[in-house]
Amino acid sequence: MTQGPIWITGASSGIGRALALRFARDGRQVIASARSTDALADLARENGNIDAWPLDVTDAAACEKAVAAIEAAHGPLALAVLNAGTHKSTPATDFRAADIRALVDINLMGTVNALAPLLAKRTKHIAVVASVAGYSGLPTAAGYGATKAALINMCEALKPECDALGIKLQLVDPGFVKTPLTDKNDFPMPFIMNVEDAVEALVRGLASDRFEIVFPRRFALILKFLRLLPYRLYFPLVRKATGK
Repeated sequence: MTQGPIWITGASSGIGRALALRFARDGRQVIASARSTDALADLARENGNIDAWPLDVTDAAACEKAVAAIEAAHGPLALAVLNAGTHKSTPATDFRAADIRALVDINLMGTVNALAPLLAKRTKHIAVVASVAGYSGLPTAAGYGATKAALINMCEALKPECDALGIKLQLVDPGFVKTPLTDKNDFPMPFIMNVEDAVEALVRGLASDRFEIVFPRRFALILKFLRLLPYRLYFPLVRKATGK
């Protein structure tokens, strides 16, 4: 992996926080962004190689200014991991436009807002964190899954162009990882990983030439298989697996 500063969004908790600490322990300069200034300050106190950089990714102008200021302070970014995102259940029985809009603003447009200035600056290595939930529709995840499906499609569309520009673009599709976000789930989470194992899989993937970094692999393979099935088989299997 190219040496130089690493920018991680959504770094105040979960995978983003653990990844920031992992890179910092390796001696890398990490710029950690999130909306929670207190959580970022706590993170920076854990390792002197982490620079807390509060940012609301839903603000496009702020993202553009942040990328310019980060590079002015630390030099050109070697890697950006666009990890900011959230989840909210959006079942048909409580389906609200405001909930979908909030998910789109953070998960999709928040990533787009950070990605645009990185592409403009030809950042060498960019990783976009989506989810295996974007492979196909799953009950109660209509909003979340839609945003992650959009990220997957966007990265697939950008990959050939990024190759031509000399930008290494990677797509990260995690399954269930034990974080404060998944702790809120009230349903079974197959093949759930602890965050440390997930981060090790992510770091290995970032060092590879693979376009898609996915973990846990068994869960991803099951969901990819389901995506290939005709709907007359897909929906009964999903109902049986989720009880919905």
